[in-house]
Amino acid sequence: RAMAEGEVYAPGHLVLESGLTLRDVKLVYKTYGSLAADGSNAILYPTRFGGTHIDNEVLIGPGMALDPDRYFIVVPNLLGNGFSSSPSNTPPPMGRGAFPRVTVLDNVRLQHRLVTEHLGIGRLRLAVGWSMGAQQVYQWAALYPDMVERLAPIAGSARTAHHNYVFLEGMRAALTADAAWADGWYEQPPARGLRAIGRGWAGWGLSQDFYRAEAYRDMGYSSVEDFLVNYWEAHYLSRDANNLLAMIATWQSGDLSANETYHGDYAAALGAITARTIVMPCRTDLYFPPEDSEIEVSHMQAAELRIIPSIWGHYAGGGRDEVDRAFIDAALEELLAA
Repeated sequence: RAMAEGEVYAPGHLVLESGLTLRDVKLVYKTYGSLAADGSNAILYPTRFGGTHIDNEVLIGPGMALDPDRYFIVVPNLLGNGFSSSPSNTPPPMGRGAFPRVTVLDNVRLQHRLVTEHLGIGRLRLAVGWSMGAQQVYQWAALYPDMVERLAPIAGSARTAHHNYVFLEGMRAALTADAAWADGWYEQPPARGLRAIGRGWAGWGLSQDFYRAEAYRDMGYSSVEDFLVNYWEAHYLSRDANNLLAMIATWQSGDLSANETYHGDYAAALGAITARTIVMPCRTDLYFPPEDSEIEVSHMQAAELRIIPSIWGHYAGGGRDEVDRAFIDAALEELLAA
């Protein structure tokens, strides 16, 4: 996949939480707009599971809250997503099936180096992210509270819930059950496993309400089966299996308190976040239900819960639907103006 005008930050080596070192690590990122002379207009907007900076552009544009005419928006690509260092582009001995476990914390520490050392940014006007992007910005706000002025986690969590972890185990099992996967050393893509994970994901990414309303027809699909084959299977057949597994492992690692700063004290880590925050779960999200977000907000200093009233489930956070996108954009505008 082409990097579509992304830039490469290559700071050398990254010592991972696992104790292994990712040598010659590459963080692909893209910036939108210009940094103000006083550095006061920087926004961090990390990518989601399987997403790239291109996918994040849905919330970036003139006249939107994330307006590149007003702000300097930095979008770093998640390790494992195929753009930044990933199983698919890392040379031996750590590529493909040998790619090490990378955590949310590993990503955030690398992004911190990008932001502070490479881009010279000392404060973030806002840290915003959807899904795994939300996991990253929660980690940012807890680890670097003096840097993050405002926070907007969208359809994501500060810690991966047990139910969410179990869902991901199911996805991992579906993919690795394909004999062609060959423990990550496949010569041809494990197509059966990729199709299976696509069908598995289809029941989770979108809600019961979405399917009840047959909203896939509005997306141009003539039936549930047509949607499963031509959207979900097609989507996952275009992915690298090892990259998917690497990102699943990162998602499962999500916990803003699992570090030497907070020693697993979840409430303390959330309580340390000083950023003015709007937490935006979706009413029908099956991964990150509003109940989990309520718990997060209860531990935070200056946080408000604002539930996206959508049938789009987890996908509401990505702004795929116009109404959801407008809801998120309005909340971000309000947060930035505060």
